[in-house]
Amino acid sequence: MELGSREKAILALERRTFPGPGAKERAIREELDLSPVRYYQLLNALLDDERALAHDPVTVNRLRRIRQARRAER
Repeated sequence: MELGSREKAILALERRTFPGPGAKERAIREELDLSPVRYYQLLNALLDDERALAHDPVTVNRLRRIRQARRAER
C-alpha cells in the first residue's frame, strides 16, 4: 500500500527550507489546511511508517535522527 497524498505532502513540506520565523507554520495552514499541532502529530506517526521510509528515506531518516536526539536530551 502506498502513502496517501496528504502524507506525501507532509514529507514534501519537510524537505523545504523556510525563510523566517512563522513561515513554516503559515505554509502548514495554507497548503495543508492543518493546524501546526495536528501537522506535527501526523508527522511523528509518519516517521514510524515503513511506507514513508520507502517513499523518502533521506527525509525520514534525518527526521528520525532529530527526534531521537531530542528524546535523548530529556
